[in-house]
Amino acid sequence: MRVRDLNWMQLEAYLERDDRIVLPVGSTEQHAYLSLETDNILAERVAAEAAEPLGVPVLPVLPYGITPSFGAYPGSPTLRLETFAAVLDDLLESLSSQGFRRLLIVNGHGGNTPARAAVADWLVEREDSQVIWHDWWASSRVQEAARAIAEVGHASWYENFPWTRLESVSLPTDPKPRVELPPRVATPGAMRDLLGDGSYGGPYEQPDGAVLEVWRVGVEEVRALLEGGWAEG
Repeated sequence: MRVRDLNWMQLEAYLERDDRIVLPVGSTEQHAYLSLETDNILAERVAAEAAEPLGVPVLPVLPYGITPSFGAYPGSPTLRLETFAAVLDDLLESLSSQGFRRLLIVNGHGGNTPARAAVADWLVEREDSQVIWHDWWASSRVQEAARAIAEVGHASWYENFPWTRLESVSLPTDPKPRVELPPRVATPGAMRDLLGDGSYGGPYEQPDGAVLEVWRVGVEEVRALLEGGWAEG
């Protein structure tokens, strides 16, 4: 259940019987022909669908992440790693002070992953709390389901779901040759020159039946973590 559909009194009543909550985190950034909010849409939706049958509340997605490489694409604002880590630290501390002890972070953006270290630091002196960090799209089961269909990559069919498409935008029909990223760190301008439309390559779309099967696996994994991913004690 999304907290936007609750008031504070309902959430306080929930805390009398449960201490789990979900925080989706994403990024607003270029996704070629898909929505600039693709990572946000997917992180929040996979969290909400997974949590709904369990009655676990889901916070609004944190919509800005770490995406400096896409700075030359309009609509791709970034946070510094230390800023993003500080925001997570503040949110975890605040939620913990309110009584939430088991927190699942559902991450929708690969650039955010380095902030896991900040979460580990926050937990060092908080033995009464647990945090799970889950890169939902990168799990072995989701990757296996996707690679059985086609190669995967940023802004390809792998992120092209009915809820990340733009009605007025037509996608290229031919797959894009895979872009090999250089070993050196590219500037935003160099990254745009390299990627062009922003896709890393591969098919732009697949039949809905195929992508929805990948989605089903992703939802199942998040739900399994909410149910049984916690340490006993």
